[in-house]
Amino acid sequence: MPALVHVHGHVQAAPDAFQTAQPIPSKHHRTGETFLLSSTEEDRHVRANDREFNEKFSYADNRIKTSKYNIFTFLPINLFEQFQRVANAYFLVLLILQLIPEISSLSWFTTIVPLVLVLAITAIKDATDDFFRHKSDQQVNTRQSQVLIRGKLENEKWMNVRVGDIIKLENNQFVAADLLLLSSSEPYGLCYIETAELDGETNLKVRQALTVTSDLGADIGRLAEFDGEVICEPPNNKLDRFIGTLYWRDNKYPLDNEKMLLRGCVLRNTEWCFGLVIFAGLQTKLMQNCGRTTFKRTSIDKLMNTLVLWIFAFLICMGIILAVGNTIWEVKVGRNFWAYLLWDELLSNAVLSGFLTFWSYIIILNTVVPISLYVSVEVLRLGHSYFINWDRRMYYSKKDTPAEARTTTLNEELGQVEFIFSDKTGTLTQNIMVFNKCSINGNTYGDVYDEFGHKVDVTEKTPCVDFSFNPLRDQKFRFHDSSLVEAIKLEEPLVQEFFRLLALCHTVMPEERSEGELLYQAQSPDEGALVTAARNFGYVFRARTPETITLYEMGQPVTYQLLAILDFNNVRKRMSVVVRNPKGQIKLYSKGADTIIFDRLDPSNEELMYTTSEHLNEFAGEGLRTLALACKDLDEDMFKEWMKKLLSASSILENREEHLGALYEEIEQGMMLLGATAIEDKLQEGVPETIACLTLANIKIWVLTGDKLETAMNIGYSCNMLRDDMNKVFIISALLIIYLEKLLLDIACLCKTVICCRVTPLQKAQVVDLVKRHKRAVTLAIGDGANDVSMIKTAHIGVGISGQEGMQAVLASDYSFAQFRFLQRLLLVHGRWSYHRMCNFLCYFFYKNFAFTLVHFWFGFFCGFSAQTVYDQWFITLFNIVYTSLPVLAMGIFDQDVNEQYSLRYPNLYKPGQTNLLFNKRKFFICTLQGICTSSLLFFIPYGAFLSSVRDDGSNISDQQAFAVTIATSLVIVVSVQIGLDTNYWTAVNHFFIWGSLAMYFAIMFAMTSDGLFSIFPNQFPFIGTARNSLSQKSVWLVILLTTVVCIMPMVVYRFLRTDLRPTLSDKVRLMQQATRRQGPQEQNLKRVRRTSSRRSAYAFAHQQGYGELITSGKNMRVANSAQSVPSLDMKENGSGCTESAQKKNGSTDETIGTAVADSDEKTSGIAHSLKTKPAD
Repeated sequence: MPALVHVHGHVQAAPDAFQTAQPIPSKHHRTGETFLLSSTEEDRHVRANDREFNEKFSYADNRIKTSKYNIFTFLPINLFEQFQRVANAYFLVLLILQLIPEISSLSWFTTIVPLVLVLAITAIKDATDDFFRHKSDQQVNTRQSQVLIRGKLENEKWMNVRVGDIIKLENNQFVAADLLLLSSSEPYGLCYIETAELDGETNLKVRQALTVTSDLGADIGRLAEFDGEVICEPPNNKLDRFIGTLYWRDNKYPLDNEKMLLRGCVLRNTEWCFGLVIFAGLQTKLMQNCGRTTFKRTSIDKLMNTLVLWIFAFLICMGIILAVGNTIWEVKVGRNFWAYLLWDELLSNAVLSGFLTFWSYIIILNTVVPISLYVSVEVLRLGHSYFINWDRRMYYSKKDTPAEARTTTLNEELGQVEFIFSDKTGTLTQNIMVFNKCSINGNTYGDVYDEFGHKVDVTEKTPCVDFSFNPLRDQKFRFHDSSLVEAIKLEEPLVQEFFRLLALCHTVMPEERSEGELLYQAQSPDEGALVTAARNFGYVFRARTPETITLYEMGQPVTYQLLAILDFNNVRKRMSVVVRNPKGQIKLYSKGADTIIFDRLDPSNEELMYTTSEHLNEFAGEGLRTLALACKDLDEDMFKEWMKKLLSASSILENREEHLGALYEEIEQGMMLLGATAIEDKLQEGVPETIACLTLANIKIWVLTGDKLETAMNIGYSCNMLRDDMNKVFIISALLIIYLEKLLLDIACLCKTVICCRVTPLQKAQVVDLVKRHKRAVTLAIGDGANDVSMIKTAHIGVGISGQEGMQAVLASDYSFAQFRFLQRLLLVHGRWSYHRMCNFLCYFFYKNFAFTLVHFWFGFFCGFSAQTVYDQWFITLFNIVYTSLPVLAMGIFDQDVNEQYSLRYPNLYKPGQTNLLFNKRKFFICTLQGICTSSLLFFIPYGAFLSSVRDDGSNISDQQAFAVTIATSLVIVVSVQIGLDTNYWTAVNHFFIWGSLAMYFAIMFAMTSDGLFSIFPNQFPFIGTARNSLSQKSVWLVILLTTVVCIMPMVVYRFLRTDLRPTLSDKVRLMQQATRRQGPQEQNLKRVRRTSSRRSAYAFAHQQGYGELITSGKNMRVANSAQSVPSLDMKENGSGCTESAQKKNGSTDETIGTAVADSDEKTSGIAHSLKTKPAD
């Protein structure tokens, strides 16, 4: 019997020599110096059960580390990172300058207090984020695994597993590291794994150990003595490739990927297995595909860094102007006073005076780049993150999963997304296949009609069919058309034959844990859904052996002799079985793509074929996955003759597949059509509506999936991403992408929909990076499995869905939630609001600080450029921290231009963020220009008014402190009124903060000029009664009123005219919202377009080659199952021949609308891109 080897996902028979040990000279075995297999420094050498040998190579241990700091490195590394921010470094330099008394006219505390506050808040946030990373790392690293140590199995933490260890896995356990499979509980060293974490596919895959190691079994003694040495390729990210050789007992054995269990896989349907650790920790293929964690910054952050440099340059220019003015003033005017001043000779130099004045003004004008800006930005982002976490409309009650903002630095970027890259399985779909409808003998079943004969939509409230007559039913199965059950009970022959075919024609493996509790292990979810449907309608697939299949037909056990399996592959696009029923009749049952089955029908089926084709069009128009079913009675003599040909063809070495294919074709002619099935690959709730709404927001959605082209395109139709009016298809081989990536991107960006198929995790990241490099656009990647981690890390924003495939995607993401539909709310509501708030906040902040700071610049021309400040030092310190911080925070946290209902109703409101309309360099210049104008008005109006003003008692009013109080009060009132104009959505918090800040200003000002504080701190508060004396004058209040009106009125007039003459979409929607405040939200729901394309049977096109040969060989059967076989019949002599009858893997090609696709089955070698465009005008 030839050995089985699994190649690219398909079980095939291999030549006996493949696993036959090849002797090698003993001097080459395990010397560590000389090997028959040429080795280089890049080769990996692993010796089983020998940690001392393996530690020589310093291989990575199995510990995973995603955190950045520890308790000792946190402070230095975090401070180093923070001072890489330009503003922080800038303020540190200012602080140092303020410590030099010759140039500092401000106290050091005006800078150090805000700086320490910023550093502390950021450090606390970074420490909190890293704490959670440590926590998640700890959860993974402390998982338990059974490791063979010193001759016995011991429980060890994952992080303590080392390369060369032998570990034991049990059913449903995650694989701890990349293992070479040594032995298993299944016959012939087989084991079954689920690779959803790696490639998103939930169908089971087979792995098989070498015969020489599978004989070790579970014998701990023999496993402990195993001292084989593996020489293999170095760590890499190729998920479907492994090249190595096992040297043991002076023999060598070739190793490939089909003998490897990769970290992230789950052991299924296998009681236990043993494996040798080849790669551990960060060197495993899963972690190699995860990509590097990069520090993500928003486009606004990057713009702010540029603007800070520009402001710094502007600050230097102002310093130079004032320094030059000081030098000229000293030469022409100041030198006349030198004789009266006790200056040293050194300070009597006008040029030196100008140089020192330059640095003094740099210190005074430093608030033009306020450090409180960065504190406020962090607080805003934190608040926006809490709004996401608290959003009940993004809470998924079925799994008790709220939305979570796992980072606080990217919220406004959510309002600027142009490209979404989405995984398919588990992200758009639930990865649950449901038998939805069928057509049998020209009659459709599955629709529900009311008492008037009108079709009604099926909902969760629609009553289900009662399957209580079937004790072996699946309790979770739901079907709503009772007429099909009635047809079964009436024993209609074609209906019975239809479900008999579904129960017989498959490669599903049953597992009966207790009486009547059946669990089906299916190669694909589609097959599981079809067999489950047959089970519920009374045709229960109960057991199989290599030669028999046992059904329970309406409660009666019936055993069929399995004569041949004509297996699925992607050329045949169909599967057939030949069975002998208890009456001795030989039957052929076949299922597959309708186009394939229809070509092989008897001519008498023409009318039925036309009717069924109409039903298939209807099913496909609803986005269902369809299959056609047919059967045929076989003549005994003809079948015997055919079996002889099959046995002969099975022994041919050259062109064996072609000969077998021709024989299959021969027997599959002249079949009788039974009907068709329609399976729903259940989408997550609200996916089509979400995609439609995001598309209206000018967001391009690309689907990146490891599935085949047909499967992905079928989901595309279900999601309304693809429609039949999109009449152009572009298929591009991945081999061309390297050379034509820019051309590919240009074509893709012209398309309505882009679907990338057969992509590996790393290729998903490369597609995202391609867009990032060539398009100045914000990208978002969303997925739910470990195979999406690399893509999530590469995109500007990564979103993880806590779904069927574990939590790896969530742990690597920036945002997470449970359902794809929540993405609509995350972007169009929270993202747009965050962007709108942040932009308004920045515009106001820059305006406010230019207005506040540049008063010093104008004052310099009237104080001899002496670096004298206009304001009191305490006002300078408290202006951004106390007097104006809370109102701008309230606006930045709570403001809404329109409410959430209108944000969702009008997706076009999202577009300004994509084009950076609300905050850009032009907006910055407008804000700064407004601030400069305001600062000049704040200075010159009081200055002009006080030139000839007198107090009520006739005394002079224009002392410097009264002048400062007037300007400061005018400034606080003006910026408070301005923020009131900028606020669109008023809350009690806004009112409290604005009026409270004004009250706080007056309270603190009067307190600091009071007698009490002067008596306690005479040096710090020397100006007694200044506020009381100044603000008691009517003329001062008139000046304040005049200044406020002149500063504010131009902006009021401009905004009124702009809203009236050139309103933005936001203005229009806001007016509409005010007019229709009580109107409820309008649902965005696009009607699904029916597909009329002939490309229907996505299941048949996408299905991989099955396990037919594995089943008929009996290698996956336990000996106990033979008890269920029936006595041998006349055809038993052909049973062993059926083992050889499965067709071998053909060259992988995909068909799509008459276009051949050179898409390799090896995912690393090819990507098929299906690009749909709008029809040409």
